[in-house]
Amino acid sequence: RKAGHKMNQVITVKLVEALQPETVRQLTPLLIDVVEDGASIGFLPPLAENAASAYWQGVPGPGVLLWVAMEGDTIVGTVQLHLVLKPNAPHRAELAKLMVHPGHRRKGIAGLLIDTAEQAAAEHGRTLLILDTCSISHAVMWKPAKSRITSFPQMAEWTPP
Repeated sequence: RKAGHKMNQVITVKLVEALQPETVRQLTPLLIDVVEDGASIGFLPPLAENAASAYWQGVPGPGVLLWVAMEGDTIVGTVQLHLVLKPNAPHRAELAKLMVHPGHRRKGIAGLLIDTAEQAAAEHGRTLLILDTCSISHAVMWKPAKSRITSFPQMAEWTPP
């Protein structure tokens, strides 16, 4: 998948089937930067480089697909699709770790990543996607093609002390 944006740079979304050292080298500061910018993705700032690098070692994995958004040779965003492997949920998947570098936002990158993961979910027979997002303090669920969106306010609300 590709999209153009300001300054005519092309964004390409690629499935990462096996992590290479260069991929981890780029994903590590991406994770640190988005956490530092306030993203609620399971980490608190300041996030140490070794902790961020260690996180990526388990991705992708069983039931976890990883895509990166590339601008040229630079990773500027990422998303994961977690295929729920429980016997009672073969219809469900979760979008996770949707990240776009703060300096590359407002270029349609998150939309490209979501569309890519949504298509893959459908190809894997998933009819329900869940995205837990703090930016609107709701957990959002939708069916492929965004035919139905449901939000659950304060599903996982937490207020820091």
